[in-house]
Amino acid sequence: MSDKRLLLIDGNSITYKAFFALIKLVDRFTNNEGVHTNAIYGFNNMLNIMLDKVKPTHVLVAFDAGKTTFRTEMYSDYKAGRDKTPEELVEQFDYVKELLKNRGIKYYQLKNYEADDIIGTLSKQADGLGFDTTIVTGDNDLTQLCSDKTTVSISNRGVSGVVRYDTDYVKETMGITPEQIIDWKALKGDSSDNYSGVTGVGDKTSLKLVKQFGSVENLYDHVDEVSGKKLKEHLIEDKDEAFLAKKLARINREAPIEISIDDTEYEGDHLDDLIEFYRQMNFRKFLSEMNTTQNANMKDIEYVEVSDDTLSEIAKQDSDKVTFYLGMDGDNYHDAPFIGFALKINDKIYVSNDVEYLKSDQIKQIIESNDVKKDVFDAKRTYVGLNRLGITLNNVDFDLLLSSYLLDTNDNSNDLGKVANRHDYFDVQSDDDVYGKGAKREIPEGEKLFNHFARKLNAIDALKDKLFDGLKENNQWDLYTDVELPLTFVLARMEIAGVVVDKDVLNEMQSKLSERLEEIKQTIYNDAGEEFNIASPKQLGVILFEKLQLPVIKKTKTGYSTAVGVLEQLAPDYPIVEAILEYRQLSKILSTYVEGLLSDIHGDGKVHTRYLQTLTQTGRLSSVDPNLQNIPVRTEEGRKIRQAFVPSHDNYQIFSSDYSQIELRVLASISGDKNMQDEFIHNDDIHASTARRIFGLKDNSEVTPELRRQAKAVNFGIVYGISDFGLAKNTGISRKDAKEFIEKYFAEYPGVKKYMDESVESAKKNGYVETILHRRRYLPDINSKNFNLRSFAERTAMNSPIQGSAADIIKIAMIKMENELNKRGMKAKMLLQVHDELIFEAPDEEIEVLSELVPKVMDSAVELNVPLNVKSHYGKNWYSLK
Repeated sequence: MSDKRLLLIDGNSITYKAFFALIKLVDRFTNNEGVHTNAIYGFNNMLNIMLDKVKPTHVLVAFDAGKTTFRTEMYSDYKAGRDKTPEELVEQFDYVKELLKNRGIKYYQLKNYEADDIIGTLSKQADGLGFDTTIVTGDNDLTQLCSDKTTVSISNRGVSGVVRYDTDYVKETMGITPEQIIDWKALKGDSSDNYSGVTGVGDKTSLKLVKQFGSVENLYDHVDEVSGKKLKEHLIEDKDEAFLAKKLARINREAPIEISIDDTEYEGDHLDDLIEFYRQMNFRKFLSEMNTTQNANMKDIEYVEVSDDTLSEIAKQDSDKVTFYLGMDGDNYHDAPFIGFALKINDKIYVSNDVEYLKSDQIKQIIESNDVKKDVFDAKRTYVGLNRLGITLNNVDFDLLLSSYLLDTNDNSNDLGKVANRHDYFDVQSDDDVYGKGAKREIPEGEKLFNHFARKLNAIDALKDKLFDGLKENNQWDLYTDVELPLTFVLARMEIAGVVVDKDVLNEMQSKLSERLEEIKQTIYNDAGEEFNIASPKQLGVILFEKLQLPVIKKTKTGYSTAVGVLEQLAPDYPIVEAILEYRQLSKILSTYVEGLLSDIHGDGKVHTRYLQTLTQTGRLSSVDPNLQNIPVRTEEGRKIRQAFVPSHDNYQIFSSDYSQIELRVLASISGDKNMQDEFIHNDDIHASTARRIFGLKDNSEVTPELRRQAKAVNFGIVYGISDFGLAKNTGISRKDAKEFIEKYFAEYPGVKKYMDESVESAKKNGYVETILHRRRYLPDINSKNFNLRSFAERTAMNSPIQGSAADIIKIAMIKMENELNKRGMKAKMLLQVHDELIFEAPDEEIEVLSELVPKVMDSAVELNVPLNVKSHYGKNWYSLK
């Protein structure tokens, strides 16, 4: 390989390719000024790939100067009839050129000539100067330029996948030379460039003729030798077209360019300008990659390693604020190994891989002080981790993860480096970059680890004011300070408390379910006439639809569909299918819940779930390790799992309170619909009242259970922006009837219709929707040209404020409830939150007090225009509540 390497890029072709490769995401790729950026993004992706592959010493990107060229002078219809360039693409060309400038790459265009001619002329010069040249394009025309020193890379998958053409490849695949590609195109024409060539001559015939005669000129010198009367006639009739086509197809390699090879020397990225450009375009991925690339050159940060001698120095530091990071290796901070900590006081950073130092009086006093503010990345993780060391984290001021989540719930991460990158801070790496992934993951020791910890502290400090300003600008400051941050510690204490799980109950269930599954398995085998893997969709499909000849409901690419919906249609008529559905259901209960829970029980006999506070886009909490919000309740076998959840003392009870129809009550309040509000104010059965209105009945007493069920489906469907198709599917009624139901619903509840319409319009205008506490959900697809994406975003605009407001309410109730229990000095503890339900354990003597207190607190969490309704139950375990 030569040490002189030239990279030539067809700017127009690659920009077009990049745009259409990401056309489905065009509305997602916009910057803060509303400029579309998908073509710029795709072009830069290609650039990164080719710069890495070629490692050029010289680079030029050639662009067309306009539609009028010397070819249009020869043939006025050249490239005529092409679709108009989309405005979303037109606006990006200048930014592509700005990108090139920032990347230290020259670009050039020449009046009356195409980019191909610039590339052809420069590649010819480069050949003579001994350069190895790589041409990148989306246009096969440029393959005629292949030589011993020049290769042509044609993008064939978006802009990232390329096919590499050289002289040998052209000969092997086509059987002709690169120069003869011009003759091949001349005879067959080019529909893309709008010239016809010879009538009736396509790719194969043209190639055959070129192989036989070598060139268009030689073909016409020996046209009598052409076999096929019709073909010969067409060749003679279209001789002028063939020669014109050859002129149009030939790239001009003597274009009067005013740029030389020396002018194309590759300068490399202009880092400051490029970083600013990426920020302007919202290209966080490229910013992050730049950061990763430059990490090797990151300067070490000054820090002091904690020792017995430095503890006294730490104690003398006088500050009302510190930044703290506790390192743990693993997601589950209840048992993840500690890997160290870092503490920043007055711009001085202290680090250690020995968390025992945290227990020293000098450091513990700082962490537990109510006078010293703490800035951290993830307060709940830090609180629980420190609790394992016997330390209580107090007075947290800034939680970077929580603040970032509130500002934008989309694509959040639990990695400090990635979160920092999202906010344009790039002086810290992600844990994956430092520790590695999967089998290669390894926690470094010493300097590398300590520098990583120190950079995390600097990132927290650097982002505090920016994120706090964002919260205030979004009217989310109160949501952060009064709800989410206090809730973090409520959840932490709930997680630490855990809930007792009776192993004996689960072991007994495991035994019974295993026996029952074996019985069902044998029944299925008997009905099938053979044994097979019931869990294999392929084997099951063969048994049901080939051997037993059951009606085929749906096919997939790999065979027959055995999805739940398909089997449920067949179950009433075929006992084997009913048995298979039961087998699947019980298998899921056994493996996921019974055996899963058994494996999650800690040494104290409890499960300690983790509540994910920064995951869902609606603001609802989710639960993992184990997921206690997803224990099945629709079947008796599933509900029985709750028998295992018991109080921690014999004289205690499990107590539960849950909001009744909270989302519909929120809808009634925020929509201002008087009819719906009146029904809740008068404590009517909302589903019966809805049925009465939709079906035109005199009073609720005429509503049958079936009509109430359909009305209930409409009520909850409306909350989720359901369509007539969805409602028909859920209720079993016709689509026509479903459409009529929805129309009647909106006629009876006009305020709801008005709210839905206004929510969508507001989202289209602002790009987001809000809850009653200003929790935001951004909807990047709300103005998408793609119907499915736009429709989903519109439904989300309708339901997110409802779901999110319901989440706000129960979070406030949890905070108030813990405060009330502490104020009264009660022994009762809040154990779990399951959607709209709070679960406690309490001594027998406090149950009566809880029965009055909890509903009162939950009812008054937020003042709506309709009353909240709370129902309470208690019992010896979670299953036997009454």
